[in-house]
Amino acid sequence: MTAHRTLSLGALLAVALLGGCSAPDAGSLDAQSATASPTCLVHQTKLPADRYAAGAGANTGSVLELLRYYTANGTKAFCDGKPPSGTDRRWMDLYADLGGDRSHVARPEQVPPIG
Repeated sequence: MTAHRTLSLGALLAVALLGGCSAPDAGSLDAQSATASPTCLVHQTKLPADRYAAGAGANTGSVLELLRYYTANGTKAFCDGKPPSGTDRRWMDLYADLGGDRSHVARPEQVPPIG
């Protein structure tokens, strides 16, 4: 087998293997990046991906984004007036597990009543 053909087969194999990986936004934090300073929180729809946790799969930029977002916005009420969902709690717990101050994340009793 020639070197060119070996490289081509290797590239095809890599594409096939990567094709099974999750989408780039799977497990991404919705940090409301379109809003410089959000006035309320949106509910997270996906559980945290490995890149947000400490360990081999961690991504420094992702971890810092998570810490920055909750430090700046974590005590704000949710835009729909509802308490944090289970998924929101997972993100907030991860924030605290990474060393974030637990007082910087919303508690259900802090959400103002609707009406």
